[in-house]
Amino acid sequence: MAQLIEVDSADDPRLADYRDLRDVELRKSIETAEGLFLAEGEKVVRRAAEAGFAARSFLMAPRWLDGLADVLAASDAPCYVVSEALAEQVTGFHVHRGALASLARRPLPSVGSVLEGARSVLVLEDIVDHTNVGAIFRCAAGLGFDAVLLAPRCADPLYRRSIKVAMGTVFSVPWTRLPDWYDALPMLDAAGFTTVALTLAGDSVDIEDAVAGLDKVALVLGSEGHGLSEHWERAASRRATIPMSAGVDSLNVAAATAVACYVTARR
Repeated sequence: MAQLIEVDSADDPRLADYRDLRDVELRKSIETAEGLFLAEGEKVVRRAAEAGFAARSFLMAPRWLDGLADVLAASDAPCYVVSEALAEQVTGFHVHRGALASLARRPLPSVGSVLEGARSVLVLEDIVDHTNVGAIFRCAAGLGFDAVLLAPRCADPLYRRSIKVAMGTVFSVPWTRLPDWYDALPMLDAAGFTTVALTLAGDSVDIEDAVAGLDKVALVLGSEGHGLSEHWERAASRRATIPMSAGVDSLNVAAATAVACYVTARR
């Protein structure tokens, strides 16, 4: 069972995992170096625990202890009990969901193991906004996709903001990073997937037509700014678009993912 330790100083070194959570670059450096990630909120902390991630520690206001009593009972990690004011002082923001956990990262699985048995896959190229990455994982989980593959420069799905927006679905959807950006799409083609790039290219067809009748599909989505690189756009087996009206040519990448996943899941 987790040991409950009351802490009354923001300078306590035991709280180091939780400092300066608003500083994105600092947090990325710390979390990579220490091999950790943070989960925020009762539901997300619980989902991380249920997925088998080992806790390094917990940080909670007293009123959240009862709600996570079963999670704490199953862990040997310390639980630092602090006032909500102190939690805000340490983290740099109001922790309105009351509970945080620092958990150990796992080695990323191989692409082959992530694709094993999969029929519907999302492939993300250079999507750098953590909120978008989290929303895309939530779409994948909610609409029945089997896996997510990320290009090397995509935002971290285990960054706190990504996890929060994803509602913890980053723990249930298999994912990994692609080690070879250049040949990633031909690799998927060789594995039996039809790669369908979401793009405004001149030869794009309606997404419903692009995925109709396909067995294994990999939807390919590009960055928030310029979309897919020319190389990935050309390398995809098919190019597809979501029909738009009123002079609007595109949606936010997370919204586009939701529409494309919905159509593809019903192919």
